Amino acid sequence: MTDSPSKRGAASRKAAPVTPGGESGAPRLGVLLVGMGAISTTLVAGVAAVRQGLARPYGALTQLALMPPEGGRGPQVPLAEYLHLTKLDDIVFGGWDINPGTAYDLAAASGVLEPQLLQAVRPALDAIQPMPGIHDPRYLRRTEGKRVKAETNKFEQAAALRADIRDFKKRHNTGQIVVMWCGSTEVFLPVGPAHQSVRIFETAMRENEPTIAPSMIYAYAALQEGCSFVNATPTLTVDLPVMKELAEKNGCPISGKDLKTGQTLLKTILAPGIRQRMLGLAGWFSTNILGNGDGATLDDPAAFRSKEESKLSALGHILQPELYPELYGKLSHVVKINYYPPRGDNKESWDNIDIVGWLGYPMQIKVNFLCRDSILAAPLLLDLALLSAAAQRGGESGVLEWLGFYFKSPQTLQGKPEHDLAVQYTRLQDAFRALAPKLEKPQPAKVSGARTVRV
Repeated sequence: MTDSPSKRGAASRKAAPVTPGGESGAPRLGVLLVGMGAISTTLVAGVAAVRQGLARPYGALTQLALMPPEGGRGPQVPLAEYLHLTKLDDIVFGGWDINPGTAYDLAAASGVLEPQLLQAVRPALDAIQPMPGIHDPRYLRRTEGKRVKAETNKFEQAAALRADIRDFKKRHNTGQIVVMWCGSTEVFLPVGPAHQSVRIFETAMRENEPTIAPSMIYAYAALQEGCSFVNATPTLTVDLPVMKELAEKNGCPISGKDLKTGQTLLKTILAPGIRQRMLGLAGWFSTNILGNGDGATLDDPAAFRSKEESKLSALGHILQPELYPELYGKLSHVVKINYYPPRGDNKESWDNIDIVGWLGYPMQIKVNFLCRDSILAAPLLLDLALLSAAAQRGGESGVLEWLGFYFKSPQTLQGKPEHDLAVQYTRLQDAFRALAPKLEKPQPAKVSGARTVRV
């Protein structure tokens, strides 16, 4: 990842600052979630719980982090205050799903949250009736679309999604909207001819080009409506020339794919230390068991290949085997994910790390991480929604490399991404300092004739 001022400026030069309240004059932020499954409903329920004083927002930098003063002098300021971020009370959630039911029904089916907490936030979840989604069984081969839009032409599907976004913005009096792809991982797909420009992509959609996946249609619709877009999965969605073109043209931030939550998070913490100590690595074997909907989807080898691509990339970039072939040139790196229904959303990962020390003596590190997939992902989604919106208000658009801190596969303007978590965090703070002067404190929320439903 690079963060030179010239490159950062190139990504944002076409975007004019967005006023906090948008055209409506109200600073509310709309967050539209594509796929109201475990991760999405855990985010919505969690925000409601924090609002009601039932829980704390652990894991969310935007809610808990302090911004150190420049030069090391003076008090530390809460990040939310430093960047004048949208308050949780001023976020309105909505979205799409291909299954029937309210967000509460879908959250209950996901089985992530304890029943007592789920009941406490039920009104917030029941208030959300997801809009019908779009579905293509060629990309989600183990998922059935039960509540889908009537349009079958991909360009018409995009038009229907754009109408949904405009209607949501009007009904809920939002100034900005962030669209977040939280659907199941689609089958692996390389960049192709249909993805090269807006003109080509639109023609291909009208012709129902098979290499245009549902997630791309959502991204196209969002970017055309001036919305930031976040891809929480390893699916090839905005990592395309056409989406980068749209993002810069319409003043919308994009940033990466596949949230960095469990096993990869630990790799980006451990691997830099191994390299910095100049210890050798003979092998890194990683395996996971997961029983939720994501696990069922990844049981399809074609979908797992998308995940494998993102999980394998970080280690190679951190270790730099081209610079240290003696230490890392023969590394055996294996990643496996096993679908195991009894675990549900409770994921368990094992890492066996074979390191090589002084005089070539072998040693091992064993890591057993018992985590909760959606619990780790939800605060990252919240951060990405708030920071993407703040960046857009500050006039930044296109690929925001500094948000790579949150992704297994960060997007870059050119060259290889940075994966070292400590380096990413430093660049994140540098970006905050550059963004802060561009942001104004939002005024209190106003409602002018619109029916407001807050979760």
